[in-house]
Amino acid sequence: MITINDKEFHILVDYMQKHYGINLIKKRTLIESRLNNYLLAAGYSDYSTFLDQALNDPTGEQLNQILNRLTTNYSYFMREWDHFQFFKDHVLFELSRSVKDRDLRIWSAGCSTGQEPYTLAMLIGDYFGGEKSKWDSKVLATDISLKALDAAMKGVYDDDCLKAVPASWKMAYFRKTDDGRWKVSDELKKEVIFRRFNLIEQVFPFRKPFHVIFCRNVMIYFNEPTKKALIQKFYDALAPDGYLFVGQSETVDRAEFNFKSVMPSVYKKVG
Repeated sequence: MITINDKEFHILVDYMQKHYGINLIKKRTLIESRLNNYLLAAGYSDYSTFLDQALNDPTGEQLNQILNRLTTNYSYFMREWDHFQFFKDHVLFELSRSVKDRDLRIWSAGCSTGQEPYTLAMLIGDYFGGEKSKWDSKVLATDISLKALDAAMKGVYDDDCLKAVPASWKMAYFRKTDDGRWKVSDELKKEVIFRRFNLIEQVFPFRKPFHVIFCRNVMIYFNEPTKKALIQKFYDALAPDGYLFVGQSETVDRAEFNFKSVMPSVYKKVG
């Protein structure tokens, strides 16, 4: 096994923190275990040579390999279902009455392999039913990992990933593939816009504020200053009375940010 020495470790940790906000200071074993096979297969015998090439590669391909291997893209449909229930029963009910121009802006930030934004799109479709065509309700889904985004755009999932999906949704929104997997229908794919985006960008480029932002189980990878800066940017990117959903192990300091808690790990912008 190729081991990473202290100098190499800190070069990688500092780079990932500075450019992506990802805190790997306690992840030395994870780094070695996830990068070892790639380094061996690519013909590297040490981390110094690999990092020198990867961090200076103008194509970004080597850096993508690091990101893909060091970020966990684990998700499944209906994960943390109480969030989605609240989104449908309360948030969509409220927005259907308050958004007069029918331009519904929802962002799945850190969308991983696509289960979250596709679930949101299905919920929107179910909620509005025959009125859906009167709404501009496409979900923006972003992630830093090109590998995760590629899987999300393909939209092909194993049975285990869909075990909590109702049979009616499977029939309406998925097609069985020849190898026994499930593929998202073309109609559902049109309801989600996938883009690569780095959440630690200094300024978010969005022209209009969002009514809802989902960013769940992402900030666990950030240190406290990065997390606070991101929450402030989310606050600024939300419309008045907009909602922020975070992971159930994550919290927002309401004393520092002008959010009110409406249920565990769901916050509403005040003002």
